[in-house]
Amino acid sequence: MKYNKNVYRSLVMITQFGLNMLVPICICSFLGIFMDKKLGTSFFVIIFFFVGALAGFRNVFLFARKIYEDKEKPDEKTKRNK
Repeated sequence: MKYNKNVYRSLVMITQFGLNMLVPICICSFLGIFMDKKLGTSFFVIIFFFVGALAGFRNVFLFARKIYEDKEKPDEKTKRNK
């Protein structure tokens, strides 16, 4: 049975998108919960959740831009060789 590397690369890329989004949200949310418990407040978790979401969107954007730029590079090389 022949394995298709493109399928595995796509699965890895989808997983990386998810992790790039979830990790900052979880870390910031837990930081907000911790601060709320220490300070006796109830709004830090909301603020830090949105900060984590913004960080996650930024990570996904940068990752997608890197993938897009990497796909364009082989085309540029073939144009130079012609």
